[in-house]
Amino acid sequence: MRSALAPANTAIARRRVEATLLLLVLGITVAGQASVGLAMTGRLPGDLSGFAVSMSLLAFVSHLAVRRFAAYADPLILPLALLLTGLGLVLLARLDPTYQEKWPKSELTAPGQLLWTVIGVGVCTALLALVRDHRLLQRYIYLTMAVSLVLLMAPAFFPGDTYGAKRWILVGGLSLQPGEFVKIMIAVFFAGYLVVHRDALALTGRRVLGVRLPPGRQLGPIVTVWVVSLLVLVFERDLGTSLIFFGVFVVLLYVATERTSWIVCGLFMAAAGAFVVGSTEPHVKGRVAAWLDPMAIYLPPELRPDGIVSDQSAQALFSFGSGGVTGTGLGLGHPELIGFAGRSDFILTTVGEELGLAGTMAVLLLYGLLVQRGLRMAVAARDPFGKLLAVGLAAALALQVFVVTGGVTGLLPLTGKALPFLAKGGSSVVANWLMIALLLRISDSAERQREASVSLPQPLAEAQTALTPVAVAQRP
Repeated sequence: MRSALAPANTAIARRRVEATLLLLVLGITVAGQASVGLAMTGRLPGDLSGFAVSMSLLAFVSHLAVRRFAAYADPLILPLALLLTGLGLVLLARLDPTYQEKWPKSELTAPGQLLWTVIGVGVCTALLALVRDHRLLQRYIYLTMAVSLVLLMAPAFFPGDTYGAKRWILVGGLSLQPGEFVKIMIAVFFAGYLVVHRDALALTGRRVLGVRLPPGRQLGPIVTVWVVSLLVLVFERDLGTSLIFFGVFVVLLYVATERTSWIVCGLFMAAAGAFVVGSTEPHVKGRVAAWLDPMAIYLPPELRPDGIVSDQSAQALFSFGSGGVTGTGLGLGHPELIGFAGRSDFILTTVGEELGLAGTMAVLLLYGLLVQRGLRMAVAARDPFGKLLAVGLAAALALQVFVVTGGVTGLLPLTGKALPFLAKGGSSVVANWLMIALLLRISDSAERQREASVSLPQPLAEAQTALTPVAVAQRP
């Protein structure tokens, strides 16, 4: 049996690793900011000291919050999130002067993004302090789903749209993109719902052509979610949110039930819905046409397929091609050719052009490592709700990165979603830091339970596991 000091030593060791990695993150981001100024003006940027102080304070405050409220959490999650956020701030600081030079009335986005990052880290800290056990969220899953549906459908009732899609709620001078928060809410709801109903979904149904199909009564939830995702796609023309909303549900169904029939049904329904909407809804149809032939924009108007009105897809491919393996150098590309979306939907093209294939793969590996830590804590979690919630959050992040990266590289039609942490957008920053807080909380809880079970004799450890709130709630 371990000594009583062993668990405390584990927490201290994890926080030391985290602090070391945060110092490395600060070095990378400050060096990147300095490189941008040297490449574009030949001198260090005037706000370099302010940027270094801001990043240091963000790292220091968030580290103290994790040390105080989630001491056993995974030591990689916070550094990965702060590194991606810092790289996003560096990229926006590089893009702002170029956009203002071409469009003098274009606003600076880096200062606002830094402010939203401060708010996001503050929200992350508050959630860690207030929610000491992620299982408390399981009590409010139906309320969470009701709020998420309201937020999901709300943009359809606001007048006007932005660049062809209706995904924003406009209140005064502020705008809110509710889809960024909905991806977290649906993960909470589906995790809680499947904990209760997974046996019925996994053990019933009939076998057709070697695949066990779910029964009609149990097929109801997936049909409902499919219909809602199609409504979002039709009325808001938001392909990205629709894909993430439906994809997270199918992934959690498969993880909870271990039945491939849910994947088969999900893929079939997603393909059918996308085909119908893509063939009838003009905005989505135009994006599909641009995906199939991005160079058609350069044809005479009478020869272009219907719906192609922008050269963004073609310019994105040119950016990746001109970057090669090592890139043109930070600050030495031409991201302004992408147009208005170069700082949001297409910010990855700046990485591809100026940092090359090597930089793009490095950024994608950071996302992949963050997703892997989420899946790892799902394996380590002792309660079913924590397992499914960690999988849902990791799946939401992975799907969003996939649809955004696939859209700008020509693998998928453009979805209009922002790349997490890197692209500008206050809603995206705050929502992603909320996700980080939940991952930290689940990781802390999983490690605490593991340490407790290892430190106690086997009979006491089994009794402790049996008396967890979730286990008690599931007793007949």
